[in-house]
Parts: sequence; structure tokens; C-alpha cells
Amino acid sequence: MNMSLRRLMTIVKKEFIHIKRDKASLGMAIMMPIVFIMLFGYAVNTDVENIKIAVMDTDHTVQSRELVSKFKNSDYFCPDVYVKSTKELEKLIDNGDVKAGIIIPSGFSKKIKTGKNPQMQLIIDGTDPTIARTALQNGMMLTEMYSVKIQEKELIKKGLNNNKSKNIDVRTRVWYNPNLESTKFTIPGLIGLIMQNITVMLTAFSLVREKENGTLELLIVTPIKSAELILGKMIPYIFIGSIDFLIALFFGSYLFQVPIEGSLFLLIVLGFGFVICSLAIGMLISTIAQNQAQAMQMTIFFILPSVLLSGFIFPMEAMPKLIQSAGYFIPLTYFLKILRGIILKGIGLNYLWKEVIILFNFGMILLIFASIRFKKKLD
Repeated sequence: MNMSLRRLMTIVKKEFIHIKRDKASLGMAIMMPIVFIMLFGYAVNTDVENIKIAVMDTDHTVQSRELVSKFKNSDYFCPDVYVKSTKELEKLIDNGDVKAGIIIPSGFSKKIKTGKNPQMQLIIDGTDPTIARTALQNGMMLTEMYSVKIQEKELIKKGLNNNKSKNIDVRTRVWYNPNLESTKFTIPGLIGLIMQNITVMLTAFSLVREKENGTLELLIVTPIKSAELILGKMIPYIFIGSIDFLIALFFGSYLFQVPIEGSLFLLIVLGFGFVICSLAIGMLISTIAQNQAQAMQMTIFFILPSVLLSGFIFPMEAMPKLIQSAGYFIPLTYFLKILRGIILKGIGLNYLWKEVIILFNFGMILLIFASIRFKKKLD
């Protein structure tokens, strides 16, 4: 079979004309590698710094303040929050306001001066093993360094040549995930990520498919309002998405032995709300895209950053502030906090109400935008 160079070049020319006409797809294809290399470059980072920790200092001495300053002067910790009780500390950890806490008991300084074992406690939130390991390793290292320094001071004061002082006895406690199992962190996040990806893709092609099949014009001439059409198209997918959520929740919990510590009913209700929010994202994409190829590109353009910026794999604390702020515009960021909070910590609405309100607002805003976008098409 002879190939004609002329015919081949004609097809090539024709394809370039189609690409030139589809400016949205062309622009997205050029911008995607730039955006992704920036996001991946800054977001893919497991070196956690500036971990927020709470301090409970019941000794109130020079030695206890020196120990806290050791943590503060390192690049790993921000001990800017002070509490007066373990209940306050527990509340801060449950809220996610801090990732660890140090408790310095009364008599800490006295034991140092008398050459006895001074004790302190290091409490760590184990829901994110990457942050927890960093806090555990560096907390122990900083305490050991301070222990050596304070011993040298006391020995010099007493004029001793051999070390008779004792090291600081650090009692560590890792909450919610004592063995720092990565599956307990990954599986709840995976449930949220799978649900987002499935539901966004389900509706991203909905209106575009109608347009390409030529049935959108038939809907335009009917008295159906834009909001009615948007909701009517979403309801079947809400049902499918909710079933998918229950399946993912069951298999994630059962197969990988990640028990649900909190309320299963609350988790299902909030999961149902997240399904609606994700479907609204897909519907908005469907109103913007001109064809299924554009819808696919926009879906990928949304899904990939959400994997990186939501805290699904990489800690948000390890990202630059600007990249962190981008993650706060992704609904999955808040649903992951809900999933890990209920499944691992067993907390309820009294701790998660902020995330619930933000997710509700996201869903409402996205649905309104999708309706407005489709109304313009009807006009």
C-alpha cells in the first residue's frame, strides 16, 4: 500500500486547523505541564518543619523554659501554644490545631539539680505517620541534646569530673495510631479520594454528552429551568455515588482492618454530603467544557492537584504557605479531616463543625455557579 505524502500532509494540516480552533484545549495542554511541575515540585515534600506543638509547663523554672526554647529554636517545632491542663491539650490535638504536646511536670528543675532522673512527657498525634515520626525523632533528639548540656552545667557547678547526673526520662505517647501504621492514615484518605474522582467523572461528561448527541437542543426548547435540569441530572448520580461510598467504606475498613472509632451514622451522612459536593464540581466542569475531550482535560486538571494539595499523601505542613492556601480551595481537604477525625480519632461534630460548614458552602456555591453557567447556554 503506497502512502501519499500529499494526502498525509493534508490530514496533518487539517488536524492543526482543528487544534487551532479548539483554543481552550490547546491552552490547557500548554499550561498543564507548567502548572503540574510547579505543584509537584513544591507539594511533593516529606521533610516536615514547623510542627505546631502545645506546651504544658507546670514547673515554671529556668530549666523548663530552656527546654521549651530548645524546641522553639529548632526548625522542626513551633511551641507557641501554652495549656494548663491535659484536657486542653487533648482538645487542641483533636481539633488538629497542634500535632504534638510536651508536658513538663513540677519538680523537673529540682531533679536536675539533685542528679535524679527528671521526667517529661511527649504526646504525639499519630494520625499522620510522617509528621508523627518527625516529631518523635526530633523531640527525642532535642531532649537528649538539652540533657547533655544541662548535665555539663551542673557538673561544672559542683566541680565534678565524672558524669553522675541522669538523662531526662522522656515518656512518649502516640495517640490514635500507636504503631504509626501507614494504612490507618492512607485508607481513610483513599476512601475520600476515590469518591471524589468517581463522582466528578460521573457528572463531568453529563451535559457535554447531551450536546454532542444533539439532545441538548431538545432540552432547551422545553420549559425546564436550568436548576431543575442540573438537579435532575445529579440525583441518579447521588444515588450511585452514595452506594460507591458505602462500598469503599466497607472494604477499606474490613479488608485493611481500619476500625471506625467514631459514629458510623455521622460518617455516612457527611459522606453523602461530600458526594453531592463532588458531583457539583463535575457538573460545573460539564457546563464549561465544549466537548468530552475538554471535559476529560478539566477533570484531570482538577484531580491531580487535589491528590497533592489536600493532604492525602504529603503533609500540608511540609508545603510552602502559598501552596497550602491553594489546598484550602479543594473540598477534599476538608473531607479528609472529617474521615480521619471520625475513623481514627472517634471525634464528632463538636470538633468537625468548621469542616462541615465549609463543605456545605462549597456544595451550594458550586451548584449555583453550575446553574448560572447552564442558564447562559439556554439563553
